[in-house]
Amino acid sequence: MSMPKKANNKKMILIFAAVFILPVILAKLALENGWFNEASTNKGILIQPALDMSLIKSANQDPKWKLVYVLPEFCDVSCENALYSIKQVWSALGKESDRAEAVVISHEKSHQLQLQRISKESHVRIINTDLSNIKQVFKNNDVDGIFIADTLNNVILRYPLQQDAEQAVLHSRDILSDMRKVLKLSRIG
Repeated sequence: MSMPKKANNKKMILIFAAVFILPVILAKLALENGWFNEASTNKGILIQPALDMSLIKSANQDPKWKLVYVLPEFCDVSCENALYSIKQVWSALGKESDRAEAVVISHEKSHQLQLQRISKESHVRIINTDLSNIKQVFKNNDVDGIFIADTLNNVILRYPLQQDAEQAVLHSRDILSDMRKVLKLSRIG
């Protein structure tokens, strides 16, 4: 009678090992051999390492997620589309819009007429700074784009500018999607 019990115990141990150890081994092999698609879910270009924008922040700043655009010297169609996009994305956040803000960074060479128009907007905050500060924050990165910055003033995502109005609207959906994700995952701001 003891023989069948020992065989039964060995069988249970093997089943137990197979159920708990085999998935771990398969997962390790899948990671090492790249058997799956390592796709990211963000639509923007991830900036690695994140850029510290604290040099450009204003005095009384609440910790909010930011849609950031650096106003260029000449505001062409892509500039107009970018300004429209950040306002629309902020507005489309709905009840979450109090956790985010649209920010335009201006410098001494920024397009003055466009800056006056933006200053009349109630939902867009303008941060004035020097061009040297912008260059210091963005280092070798291109400032032609829309950026998402976190509550600690780290620029983490970049979206290229769009010349075509229809493409800009479609691109705004990508920005909105990423903003909703970060707001959902973040408890700050």
